[in-house]
Amino acid sequence: MIDVVVLFFLFGLAAGLARSDLKLPSALYDSLSLILLLAIGLKGGEGLAKQALAPLLPQLGAVILLGVAQTFIAFAILRGLGRLGRADAASMAAHYGSVSVATFAVGVNWLLVRDIEFEPQMAVFLAIMEVPAILIGIVLARGVSRDTDWRALGHEAFLGKGVTLLLGGMAIGWIAGPDGLAPIKGVFFDLFKGALALFLLEMGLIVSRQVGELKRRGLFIVAFGLGMPLLSALLGLATGLALGLSPGGLTLLATLAASASYIAVPAAMRLAVPEANPALSLAAVLGVTFPFNILAGIPLYHALATQFTGATP
Repeated sequence: MIDVVVLFFLFGLAAGLARSDLKLPSALYDSLSLILLLAIGLKGGEGLAKQALAPLLPQLGAVILLGVAQTFIAFAILRGLGRLGRADAASMAAHYGSVSVATFAVGVNWLLVRDIEFEPQMAVFLAIMEVPAILIGIVLARGVSRDTDWRALGHEAFLGKGVTLLLGGMAIGWIAGPDGLAPIKGVFFDLFKGALALFLLEMGLIVSRQVGELKRRGLFIVAFGLGMPLLSALLGLATGLALGLSPGGLTLLATLAASASYIAVPAAMRLAVPEANPALSLAAVLGVTFPFNILAGIPLYHALATQFTGATP
């Protein structure tokens, strides 16, 4: 049975394709993003409060390398098979080397409704994996030169809204612990699924606006938008197996690896690589990869995780 939050996404998609006047106020969309990011950070921080942080350092290094490897692989495919220009290929590769908070949130919800446990540091992985792909993408596009505004770029990459909210939420959750978070769980934990449903409704409307770009760009964008997340998911599963993650943790790491950014990376690329066409990347990310992951990818990644670990589905 399709999860109710995915039905909200399909509703938004259908309404957008039918050219309905339906839309969420921009202030509500921003508020929902804030709530989801903080909720994910708080949940991760709450789990981290129960364990030592030092053993996580090798894992953080591994997921950083995972994101870097994905960016280089995507760039090679886009330049070789897609024959994209250097700027467009680097920008698009950065999108696919980074991660999607919305896809991660759907993955978390998918596991929670099935009572499947996962490691609390997955929220840390989410925050860590957003940044490296941005830096690698810019180097691939422009190289390192005197004209690179590293200060502005660093501010956008490390202090963007998404990363700040995630890290801030984790810090609060870690400091407060389970008992300290109890008074606000009603807002950030109990209402999480409702906020996610409304967020995905708006995402469906946004995705519907990418159909025209997909028609113009042809089959390669569709093929890349489906093939790259599958390849990345396998890399994520291999990394998770090496780290000894549970089936739930493997599923989420594969989901993170398979996802692609549509918030942090477009903002950073617009600043650092303005000659790249943002519609090209967003058409693939929002028109193909995001719908595929939340409709079919997450269950597939969990099935692979259980098969690889020999766990009961």
